Amino acid sequence: MANLALVYGMRLIPAEELGSVEEATFHFKDGREGRISMHLIQGSKEQIEKQFRASVAAFFELYPEI
Repeated sequence: MANLALVYGMRLIPAEELGSVEEATFHFKDGREGRISMHLIQGSKEQIEKQFRASVAAFFELYPEI
């Protein structure tokens, strides 16, 4: 299995203050560029935690080989 890096970011802000969410960009050592889709979860602390856990589990289901 390859040595992997999981790239993510999180920040809690008041939902009514959110204007937009955009993609993030990263760079490979060889000069190539990649994009990371940002995801938005809104709700109470408990709702956010539940959805976040489900999203992480679903993400790893996309890669059954790891």
